Amino acid sequence: MLGRRAFLGVAAAAATLAACSAPGTGSDSAAGPSSGATSAAGGGGTSGTQPGSTASASATPTGSATASGRPARPSLLDTAGPDIVHGPRSREEVALTFHGQGPASLTDRVLAHCRDAGAAITVFAVGTWLADDPSLGRAIVRGGHDLGNHTWSHQQMPSLDAATARQEVARGAAALKKAVGTTGWWFRPSGTPRSTATIRAAALASGYRRCISYDVDPEDYRDPGAALVRSRTRKQVRPGSIVSLHLGHPGTVEALPGILADLSHSGLRPVTLSTLLRD
Repeated sequence: MLGRRAFLGVAAAAATLAACSAPGTGSDSAAGPSSGATSAAGGGGTSGTQPGSTASASATPTGSATASGRPARPSLLDTAGPDIVHGPRSREEVALTFHGQGPASLTDRVLAHCRDAGAAITVFAVGTWLADDPSLGRAIVRGGHDLGNHTWSHQQMPSLDAATARQEVARGAAALKKAVGTTGWWFRPSGTPRSTATIRAAALASGYRRCISYDVDPEDYRDPGAALVRSRTRKQVRPGSIVSLHLGHPGTVEALPGILADLSHSGLRPVTLSTLLRD
């Protein structure tokens, strides 16, 4: 990894991050989206304090925060179950989630757009990216956003043996802990939109009882251009959606102000997973 301000090549970032939406393989692939209350359960973590939980008042509903101002820990965090694909459809909220890797300059721009719009997001950090520049994680948390685990080195997790899968999750959690003082609540596997039994066991070994998936994927990692990233998101998103986006792509950063404007026009509020999946 290069230093904080070095600009990674767009092609390299695209190649690395494209794996995020590659279909999972194997007979132990999880079933499709869960429904009802189960779909709103949270992902586990070993810490009782969620990084990024100091969300702004505009992103935290009344009654969902602790005395410290942090969103309360969802009670369903401690339950095992299928991947979380979306939140409650009864709330006019969505979670914009970003796979965390790529140039620091693009991350800075994403955080600036969110600050300008009063939006809260969730970033799933790749451990090597976070270890190279822990200040990125601290900036995400300081901005009132959630920070989660996206494995240590962004491998194709469905192809890993059990020991390697456990190591990927554990090292990612350790990178989070070192950067911001907690392993966080949320885990998203790399290289697949859905977990497998092996992945779920690896996540559980590090304290994450659920894996976080998504129901909106504009395939921004393919760099289709900002206009398509925006229009695909607008067409797919609905109340409770979890949207998959990527920090390391200029087209995504360019599309973000329009995505935020579209959500506002539709009456949908971008919130963290901690808020979307609250009790």
